[in-house]
Amino acid sequence: MDSELTRRKFLAVASAAGAGLTLGGAAVIAGGDEKPALLGGRPVRKGALASWPVFDEKEEKALLGALRTGRWFRVGAKNVAGFEKAYAERMGAKRCVAVANGTSALMVAMAALGVQAGDEVLLPPYTFVACPNAILALNALPVFVDVDPETFLIDARKIEAAVTDRTVAVMPVHLGGNVVDLDAVLEVARRRKLAVVEDTCQSHLSEWKGRKAGTYGDAGAFSFQASKNLNAGEGGAILTNDDALADHCYTLHDNSRELGGGGGGFSGYARRGANFRMTEFQGALLLAQMERLEAQTCRRTENAVYLTRTLREIPGIAPARMHEGCTRNAYHLYMFRYDGTKFAGLPRAAFLKALSAEGVPVMGGYTPLNKFPFIRGALESRGFQRLFSKERIALWEERNSCPANDRLCTEAVWMTQNVFLGTRTDMDEIAAAVRKVQKYAAELAKA
Repeated sequence: MDSELTRRKFLAVASAAGAGLTLGGAAVIAGGDEKPALLGGRPVRKGALASWPVFDEKEEKALLGALRTGRWFRVGAKNVAGFEKAYAERMGAKRCVAVANGTSALMVAMAALGVQAGDEVLLPPYTFVACPNAILALNALPVFVDVDPETFLIDARKIEAAVTDRTVAVMPVHLGGNVVDLDAVLEVARRRKLAVVEDTCQSHLSEWKGRKAGTYGDAGAFSFQASKNLNAGEGGAILTNDDALADHCYTLHDNSRELGGGGGGFSGYARRGANFRMTEFQGALLLAQMERLEAQTCRRTENAVYLTRTLREIPGIAPARMHEGCTRNAYHLYMFRYDGTKFAGLPRAAFLKALSAEGVPVMGGYTPLNKFPFIRGALESRGFQRLFSKERIALWEERNSCPANDRLCTEAVWMTQNVFLGTRTDMDEIAAAVRKVQKYAAELAKA
């Protein structure tokens, strides 16, 4: 019932945004009828958009409460355990294990699922560097599967061709709040007996067919780093519906101690582990921040859906498409592709500069992760040379050719989630700035 209500709410927001398009889009925007700011005109907007993080006395009280207990370590204290319970319930998962950060969540989840030295893990190249770093930290080999540029997400149709006898897991990344085609990913994983670790670090409350992303695979990894929609400065979590896997994750993250094993003793270590624990301060902050998450997510959705309907009317601007099964996009990032041929050949860098001058904070997003030299350096290290044959390492670059991603990295434009905590007027101003840049694109290209 809750999932159906959320789906209806998502569709209602989309409908309402579309219905309001004419009035909002017709609004007179200051500076919208002048030359671009880079050509001496008045900027469309001045001042900062919505700030981040959002906090008040609620967070102050939570942090002071944790401080005054004198119990700042998770074992025997209440905040981290309380957050694990609350987050699992909110996300519809059986278990949650809180960890130090999103990278730790990926590492611990993969290790608990048996990813070991010499294995291969599939992932998209359009993602944050933590993804391959987590794989390399386990002395496994990251193998990149090209993206679908329309969604900015891994192209599930290309996963099977990347599987070898060394492949043990796939890491679909729900980028920017959007959701991977989970039906297709899970079907390949089931047939090829691959573990699935959903990287949901940017997609808190996103949904696939009414169920929360991060609860479909063997495990889901989340980040609470400062930019994230659920923010504790740092922090992470693993969700799973498998009790044995959750217990294993707990042992791995708490220096080999088992859940309920007394905590802090010097015997009874169950299996290998390390210290990836979350602090009580992070747990306290997350419990407070969680109370804001639903309302903030609804605001982002309303604004993002409205802006998408507007930008789709502008030739050369293609907002990221969602798969049909995505019933909720969390909009940690708002992403679109820019086609300079519709802007008089204006290069993307110049487009970004012109929009920024109009008071619209934009960036170009990721660069081709599969081409970074640190990965080649890892493959050429003594340890990897012992784990992988020269032939396999030599073929790695050829196997990891991702032409669709190469092009996407030259076309992508991003705005961050805080922009969408603003008003509908903010969205109208963003669209007006894009139209202004397009109108004067030829002059900007010459400038």
